[in-house]
Amino acid sequence: MFSQFALHERLLKAVAEQNFTEPTPVQLAAIPPAIEGRDLRVTAQTGSGKTAAFVLPMLNRLLGDGSSHPRVEIRALILLPTRELAQQTLREVERFAQFTFIKSGLITGGEDFKVQGAMLRKVPDVLIGTPGRMIEHLNAGLLDLKKVELLILDEADRMLDMGFSEDLERLTTECVNRQQTMLFSATSGGNGLREIVSKVLRDPLHLKLNMVGELNEGTRQQIITADDLAHKERLVQWLLANETYQKAIIFTNTRAQADRLYGRLVAAEVKAFVLHGDKDQKDRKLAIDRLRQGGTRVLVATDVAARGLDVDGLDLVINFDMPRSGDEYVHRIGRTGRAGGEGLAISLICHNDWNLMSSIERYLKQRFERRLIKELKGSYQGPKNLKASGKAVGVKKKKTAAQKNATQKPKPSAKSPSKRKKPSKLISEDGLAPLKRKLPAAE
Repeated sequence: MFSQFALHERLLKAVAEQNFTEPTPVQLAAIPPAIEGRDLRVTAQTGSGKTAAFVLPMLNRLLGDGSSHPRVEIRALILLPTRELAQQTLREVERFAQFTFIKSGLITGGEDFKVQGAMLRKVPDVLIGTPGRMIEHLNAGLLDLKKVELLILDEADRMLDMGFSEDLERLTTECVNRQQTMLFSATSGGNGLREIVSKVLRDPLHLKLNMVGELNEGTRQQIITADDLAHKERLVQWLLANETYQKAIIFTNTRAQADRLYGRLVAAEVKAFVLHGDKDQKDRKLAIDRLRQGGTRVLVATDVAARGLDVDGLDLVINFDMPRSGDEYVHRIGRTGRAGGEGLAISLICHNDWNLMSSIERYLKQRFERRLIKELKGSYQGPKNLKASGKAVGVKKKKTAAQKNATQKPKPSAKSPSKRKKPSKLISEDGLAPLKRKLPAAE
């Protein structure tokens, strides 16, 4: 029960209002030390309830003694990688703060800059947003973070992947008087994340829950081989027509492919929406709202939707294109099988996807279930020969005559001064010591 935590009574009232009963593992682990004021480094899977794990302690800190006279300054800053995740977090903050005086504001790209500036002049207690737009307001002199007490970096690994490293460093530096920092991510990240942790956190408590090998236990993971893109498109249509699901999301690696697949589905009379970075904020919000409300059951998206998309009933994920890394795969399939639910993740594999798929299997330390759809069986069923790693055995191509000539070193010219023959040394009869060449006597 949430009553076991030392939370303010107004927050417990809000928790009860939302019908939250049992805390998730990440909430059980993170909330107590967060309330104590410890810096935290938390690794937990998407859909594990980590947003509440930092929002409740944050609000508890801001409530303090329960005074009804708010301080006119930004006291908490939450940074996230995408607009969608920022909007979702704002809703969570407002839900839990509904019985308090705490006000929150949102700063992301795709919204009117002047309207955001007007909101900043009202000085919200909690500011939520993406690093890029935050920097723009900072450069315009509209943002003062000197009084921030609490800094939260959510999906920090994704922010680094998106190239926000310098922006994060500058924003954390601006929060010069912060007293607590919490960093959350779904993966352990690489050197960049370790560097941010060392710079930003002070004597942090490391909490690792639901590591990569344990992710999405309720999600079946399958692969279906395909001959080419057209074959993949037919497989998608078959799956949407024959699988049992409430809502589905189909991931592509490029905006062009997302638009192409969306067009194919619409032509096949599948009611769908498309979501990617070229869509303006209004269209992106419409696509997510329609999916949440059941106006559509299918969303075609690039990785812009791979994080922060929280949709009830999303139980089918199709990787039209294999993601480029194990971390991205984790975030994609994290859209389904959330918080203990069941789901199905299917990856469509052409010959040029196989080695990437094999690398992701090794990263996750598990094997995907192979599946065959008899009605659409293709000629490609995987590589004939496999290495011990699971990757395809490559066939070395023979060099053409032109390639051989290009790689051969040109023969030196006989007249080249650097290649002239040096005079041979005179060797003594015993074959050991060189003799000195006698100079002609002076006349």
